[in-house]
Amino acid sequence: MRRFLLQSFLYSGLFFLLISCKTYQFENARPVSNSKDFVENLYFSSHEDYVYKCQMDIYKNHVSGILIIKKINETTHRVVLTSDFGNKMIDFEISENSFKLNYVLADLDKKMVINFLKNDFQELLRQKYPVVQAFDNDLSTLYDSKIGKNNYYLSFNKETSLLTQIVLTRNKKEKINFNFEVKKPTFAEIIYLEHKDFRINIKLFQITETE
Repeated sequence: MRRFLLQSFLYSGLFFLLISCKTYQFENARPVSNSKDFVENLYFSSHEDYVYKCQMDIYKNHVSGILIIKKINETTHRVVLTSDFGNKMIDFEISENSFKLNYVLADLDKKMVINFLKNDFQELLRQKYPVVQAFDNDLSTLYDSKIGKNNYYLSFNKETSLLTQIVLTRNKKEKINFNFEVKKPTFAEIIYLEHKDFRINIKLFQITETE
């Protein structure tokens, strides 16, 4: 399995590197004046338990289970993935600048898998985004943010002011799309995470009910 994943990773990376030449930009957007220094993703800002049905597709491998995310202090979340029968598969603590692996099932204990999960959840749980420029279109208020080598393009629904999408780019090329289906400011009912360079996708479906 490890050899297959590594070969698929390398071939897919080369293929997408060759074809991914389109520069990302907001569609039908116009620049607008902006007074905000930061915008935020508040979906994991509460100290409640966030519990989701999780489906992960890593190339031709499918993993499903129950994902629990808990904010344990102002900078750190604990993330636990169990099987549908409650057996622990992976358990880690993560912040913007740190990662502590508490447990991993042997089948998932691959450096490539761990790195993808670390990077994906660091991005998913990122809360603050410094604003470089603001835009809007007919449906959304849009913000361009830059952190390190990455640019982030955030879309907020005009009617609800809720975050609906984050597009992570590097060198203006799409790397990861996060799409949110949401009714409340601190809890996204459905989350789709799609890699553009690799055949890796994560889907999260709400289990817990919120007030």
